[in-house]
Amino acid sequence: MLSTTYKGSISELVIATEAVKAGVRVLRPMVEGGRYDLVFEIDGRFLRVQCKTGTLNDDVITASLRTCRHTPQGYVRTTYDASEVDVVAVYCPDNGGCYLVPLADVRGRGNLHLRLAPARNNQEFAITYAATYAFPGAIAQLGERLTGSQEVAGSSPASSTK
Repeated sequence: MLSTTYKGSISELVIATEAVKAGVRVLRPMVEGGRYDLVFEIDGRFLRVQCKTGTLNDDVITASLRTCRHTPQGYVRTTYDASEVDVVAVYCPDNGGCYLVPLADVRGRGNLHLRLAPARNNQEFAITYAATYAFPGAIAQLGERLTGSQEVAGSSPASSTK
């Protein structure tokens, strides 16, 4: 049984390898403990990437987006925000898939659920399909999004401010 540290290291390496195969320049911070694990350079832009390990249960890959870190005030549990991370990359060892999800698509969520097949009850509302975010297509789509105006949002959703 691998520790969470080893599982995380494997996920980082697989994600980095798949990104390099897709033509992305991958950078790694020299010091551990930051909010992001890798940096991808796509079309001249640098994206902070948080790597996660997903687990497969039936037709759904689940990855936790919560963090827990020790501070002088004790343990702090949070989710990621746009000031820390640009995208979440998920490696699922159960199916060998890698997925790249813009933070804007999962902001504030504690878990990410990527569906591999349609729901058995034919529900489509609020379904997030894994194919939308699968490597290498997700990298190309992210590059296309970056060539236009960068999508920026603060801590308040744009719809809540005037």
